[in-house]
Amino acid sequence: MTQTFAALDSIAHDRAAAWLSRADLRPTRQRIALATLLVGDGQNRHVTAEGLFMAAKSSGESVSLATVYNTLRAFCDAGLMNEITVDATRSYFDTCVEDHPHYFWEDTQDLTDAPSGEVAFARLPDPPEGAEISRVDVVIRLRRA
Repeated sequence: MTQTFAALDSIAHDRAAAWLSRADLRPTRQRIALATLLVGDGQNRHVTAEGLFMAAKSSGESVSLATVYNTLRAFCDAGLMNEITVDATRSYFDTCVEDHPHYFWEDTQDLTDAPSGEVAFARLPDPPEGAEISRVDVVIRLRRA
């Protein structure tokens, strides 16, 4: 038996609401709409704020770019996403919060997951006094040969 579009939309909406609930975030209309675009199909995403804004607009959602940025920040602060900065002008937001490295494709400006088992550090430096390491981001920049 195949699911109807309405049933698929309902499943995506429920997935988004559950995702927000895990972090005790209030499920506002805009948060649900953006969360549905991010995790509604059960797949992880690497998005820019601008890309998510365009996807929201394409889906008919009325949301400002500032709201998208603020919502992504709230999702990161709640531990639902990680921000990956690839250069001074571009950040990506990753729905997979497990430790893993990334490839940044310079020609297409895409961020993709790299194999976790193939990156190894013998040791990290000790953090300065009064600080602790919260996360290590590994971004491997690629250019087509």
